Amino acid sequence: MKNLIRKIVSVFPKPIRDLYFKYEDKWLYIFFGGLTTVVSFVSAGFAKWVLEKWGGFGTDAISDISTVFSWVCAVTFAYLTNRVWVFDSTTKGAKNLVVEGAKFYGGRVFTLGVEWVVMRVGFAWLGINYWVVKVLANVIVLILNYVISKVFVFKKKDEPAAAAETEGSDE
Repeated sequence: MKNLIRKIVSVFPKPIRDLYFKYEDKWLYIFFGGLTTVVSFVSAGFAKWVLEKWGGFGTDAISDISTVFSWVCAVTFAYLTNRVWVFDSTTKGAKNLVVEGAKFYGGRVFTLGVEWVVMRVGFAWLGINYWVVKVLANVIVLILNYVISKVFVFKKKDEPAAAAETEGSDE
């Protein structure tokens, strides 16, 4: 996928190519973040539809259940795409993959809380249109998730914190 995107970018004028390659991880994050948002919205819409049609739930429950369901779908998609294409994770071994995955999902649990608060306050309590609140919540979450992934989950080995961990392992 990354090679396909690079081939597409290669047909653009040099200034645009240079801008893309200078910030490639951010552009890829935006691209895959957009796809993750589609996964989130489709799964949230499906859950909302099912809960309204067959569940007999109120707005609080619809907000909570659809948010958690869409979170699970979107975070799983995001972990796979971020790991492979955005941050080029080279983590190997079951133990290291579990640690990386736990950090990723842990960061996403935090942003799930942020999304839940925004949805509960905006949709359930204030009565703002579900999709308006969902878009606002996703913009906030997208920014927070990038920072968490870049700083805590997919750190490169040459970054200071990772280098300090590597130095300590030789003793």
